[in-house]
Amino acid sequence: MLDAPYVLFRDDTTGTVTLFTEPEEIIVAHEASDVFPALERMQAARASRKYLAGYMSYEAGYLFEPKLRPLAEQDRACPLLCFGVFSSLSSDTRAASKPLKLMAPDDFLSDLTASWAFADYEKRFNRLHQHLRQGDCYQANLTMPVTGRWHGDPLLAFWSLIERQPVKYGALVHLDGPIILSRSPELFFSVNADGWIETHPMKGTVKRGSSADEDAAIISDMGKDEKTLAENRMIVDLLRNDISRITEVGSLNVPKLFEIETYPTVHQMVSHVRAKLLPDMTIADIFAALFPCGSVTGAPKMRAMEILHDLEVGPRDVYCGAIGMISPKGDMRFSVAIRTITLFDDGRATFNVGGGIVFDSTAQSEYDECLLKAKFAAGDRKLV
Repeated sequence: MLDAPYVLFRDDTTGTVTLFTEPEEIIVAHEASDVFPALERMQAARASRKYLAGYMSYEAGYLFEPKLRPLAEQDRACPLLCFGVFSSLSSDTRAASKPLKLMAPDDFLSDLTASWAFADYEKRFNRLHQHLRQGDCYQANLTMPVTGRWHGDPLLAFWSLIERQPVKYGALVHLDGPIILSRSPELFFSVNADGWIETHPMKGTVKRGSSADEDAAIISDMGKDEKTLAENRMIVDLLRNDISRITEVGSLNVPKLFEIETYPTVHQMVSHVRAKLLPDMTIADIFAALFPCGSVTGAPKMRAMEILHDLEVGPRDVYCGAIGMISPKGDMRFSVAIRTITLFDDGRATFNVGGGIVFDSTAQSEYDECLLKAKFAAGDRKLV
């Protein structure tokens, strides 16, 4: 039995579990005015050789751009920022280890409902496409909520969902507010002890085939598909620009471009961007330059965020934000909070799905991609 508050990270590719329990304090920002003081407290905790683990919600990103700050002033079900301060890693991970008996993943969530039927999605898609035609933006990541009810033990559900879709950046955050269960395959950024920062933008998703030969053909086609390549390239260029604001001139490079990663239900295109941080960069400096990740906003980032705010219904909250940890040695690791479910005390559950829209996107294919991405939680059940 794992007692709250805690933060659990699980790398399914290596089987590594990282657990934080018994926080010395929990730093929470519920209002926009609380965010920058909270970041200062986080910086002070880091300077005091403490660990930090938690999340930043998508809407906190509005606060790093004066033009976007008014968009953060809306009702939210989640804090804008929530991090536990820990003296050390937990040395006893037995309570967080894989149970002998798992629950069926489909027993965890019920009454799953897509907030938009196709007709609703198409209306928003068409409005977004008009912005693309006018040149207001070149790409935007349109997302919609899926709602339902949750049942049982979130920790047991976390382990059960691993069986459905193993990922590198699994996380379960139970601090202050709703429980956050994340099955993210995407690295937002990592920083090593030597000050090198790396981000792995993921853009371009195709359903897996029914055989190894079909998968091989799909991967080959993805590498030649102009739309997929253009989507990924736009985000790589955006993140290169973002990272250049906080890194040494001449250190930026793209060690991997247009690589395909394969998961149980999808193939996804991933690139890597890497550079050396400038000296004395603070936590706030890094987030101000990078957050939210360009793969979940669009390009140009600021205008895309404005357009999406007008098209989407309510805040994204933790979805499309960042979940991760900061160590006293200076290394950091944050995932992009996609494939992420928010669990409320009253039994409500919500997660979002979406995709990058470019000029030659079509409403039906993009809506189908949203439903495909929902399978991490819904399995083969149809959303109502």
